[in-house]
Amino acid sequence: MNYEAVLVEKTGHIGIITLNRPENLNTFDVPLASDLNQALKDLDADEETRVVIIRGAGNGFCAGIDVSGLEGKSPLQYYEWITLMEEWAITISRMKKPVIASVHKIAVANGIGVVASSDLCIAAEGTKFGATAVNVGLFCMGPAVPLSRSLGRKKTLELLLTGDMIDAVEAERIGLINKIVPMDKLEEETMELARKLAAKSPLGVQLGKQSFYKMADLPYEKAFELTGNQFAILCTTEDAHEGVDAFLNKRQAEWKLK
Repeated sequence: MNYEAVLVEKTGHIGIITLNRPENLNTFDVPLASDLNQALKDLDADEETRVVIIRGAGNGFCAGIDVSGLEGKSPLQYYEWITLMEEWAITISRMKKPVIASVHKIAVANGIGVVASSDLCIAAEGTKFGATAVNVGLFCMGPAVPLSRSLGRKKTLELLLTGDMIDAVEAERIGLINKIVPMDKLEEETMELARKLAAKSPLGVQLGKQSFYKMADLPYEKAFELTGNQFAILCTTEDAHEGVDAFLNKRQAEWKLK
C-alpha cells in the first residue's frame, strides 16, 4: 500500500513504520494519523511480520498534533478529527504483534501518547518527554489514557497539569520507557530487542499480548479467569508443545505458527 506521511519497510520478521513529516517534527495531521493507523493494521495482518517498530524521521520523534488544523470546525468535526488523531492508540492495543517505540530528541503531547501506547520503548540519551498541551490552553486528554495505565494517577496528573518536560532518565525511572541508549546506538538496540521478540513463539507472544490487554482493566478474579482460559488455549497449540520439547531436549525450537 502507498502511504503519504509514513514510510513502511520490512526486514526479516520486523516491520518498521517511520513517521515522515520531519519538517514539522512529525506532528500529527490527518494524513499522518490515517497512515499510521493503516500501517499498523497492515503489518498486524502481514503473516511474515512478528514485531513492529515506530520511529520518527529527522530531528525528533514527534511533537504532538499539528495545531494549525485546529480552527474552523464544528463540535462534531472536532470530535471526528480528534478521534482520528488517536485511533492508532486503540489499534495498538488490539494488535496481536508487539509494538516498540524507538524515540529520539523529543516526544511530547501525541508523541508521548505514542510512547505510552506502545508495548515497549527504547529512547536515545537526551530525549525529552512531556504532556505539554496544557501550555497552549488545551489538554492531553487522549495521551492521558495510556499514560494513566503506564504510570498511575499521581504521576500522570503531574505531567498533564504542569505540562513540564522530563528527561529520559526520569522517564525510565517512572516506567514510561524501558531503556536509554546512546543516540548512535538507538537503531541497533531497537533492532536487537525486536529480533529477540521475533525469535519467540509468534503464537505465544501474540496470544499473550492480547490476553494482557483484555485482563488489564478487569477485576482481579476475572483477570485470572480470562488469563486461565487464554493459557489453556495456548497449551493446545503445536508451538507450545514444540517449545517445551525443545527446552527439555536442549535444542532450538522450530515454530510452526499453529
